[in-house]
Amino acid sequence: MKLSERASSIKPSSTLAISAKAGQLKAEGKDIITFGVGEPDFDTPEHIRAAGIAAINNGETRYTAGSGTPVLRQAVCDKFKRDNDLDYTPAQIVISNGAKHSLINTFMAILNEGDEVIIPAPFWLSYSEMVRIAGGVPVVVQTKKENKFMLVKEELTAAYTEKTKAVVLTSPSNPTGMVSSLEDLQMVADFAVEKDIFVVSDEIYEKLIYDDELKHISIASLGKEIYDRTIVINGVSKSYAMTGWRIGFAAAPLEVAKLMSSLQSHMASNPNSIAQAATLAALNGPQDCVKEMCVEFKKRRNYIYEREEAIPMISALEPQGAFYLFVNVTGTYGKKHGANEIQSAADFASILLDEKYVAVVPCADFGMPDYIRLSYATSMELIAKGMDRIAEMVSELV
Repeated sequence: MKLSERASSIKPSSTLAISAKAGQLKAEGKDIITFGVGEPDFDTPEHIRAAGIAAINNGETRYTAGSGTPVLRQAVCDKFKRDNDLDYTPAQIVISNGAKHSLINTFMAILNEGDEVIIPAPFWLSYSEMVRIAGGVPVVVQTKKENKFMLVKEELTAAYTEKTKAVVLTSPSNPTGMVSSLEDLQMVADFAVEKDIFVVSDEIYEKLIYDDELKHISIASLGKEIYDRTIVINGVSKSYAMTGWRIGFAAAPLEVAKLMSSLQSHMASNPNSIAQAATLAALNGPQDCVKEMCVEFKKRRNYIYEREEAIPMISALEPQGAFYLFVNVTGTYGKKHGANEIQSAADFASILLDEKYVAVVPCADFGMPDYIRLSYATSMELIAKGMDRIAEMVSELV
């Protein structure tokens, strides 16, 4: 019996594959240092955990409205107004089972078969696969390091066709850690309005920005015309250390939000009721926990970048946000570690894991095969230990 061609064409997540291999080696007793999956190593803050426990004890364990509880959708509206100067009504908000669910809902709501979506590389690897799942065609645009991996007008214009339906933005970026400037966003906004296409703006890392002179700007805030064409994706996984709670949310034009809600009602009924109660506490409660995490992440950012810059043959831009270091390893190409020659970032990552027990993510699936990604969402002790091992491996290349 022939199975779905579309499902069969979807690539597995390379980040999860690396984590699985690292987990296997760890189970065999190896001392593995993991710079892989992007997950804060902090516990969910106590007041948020307490709200989840209270929801269980209060019997909040039944179905909710498909798009989320009214009180949480209002809290999300309040968050957008408070943080982003954006005005939404609860009917424009769809609460989902994580921001990933919000994204797939978005693509399924806006794409018809063969519609194209412009995705600047490097990109989070799931974007292109989600577009394919929804029947669309990802159009990958190679950005340049000298432009801080930001789209420029010429690249956007060259990628556009009559089939273009949307462009994806991510700021702060996974995997580069770069933050879009007002000028970057205004260029995309003007283009999207001119061509009458959607912008899917993934802002899940918005609260994790480390330099005082930088500020997160939502592209939807740049005027009514772009507001009407933007779907903003956000959630609580990264900023509140709530990855396992699986709550994300989308803010969209009303007609798009209605379609997303309808799709979700059939695919998932509703997001987890207990996690919704915890999310309400996250959004409406004290925000000191977010600031404390930012302070710690900034220390780690400074340290890992300084260590990387001291290692020959590899290079990176200093991340401005999120918790990733995006490292070019082309300087090691043609070098050998023992009998193993490095010809790609995947080779570099494989040798590093097999020989030094350090797991990093090779970024071919992110659209940049010459790079690896290091997540510094782990302790300073483990970062130091991991960077020692990377430096040791590079010093052994001949």
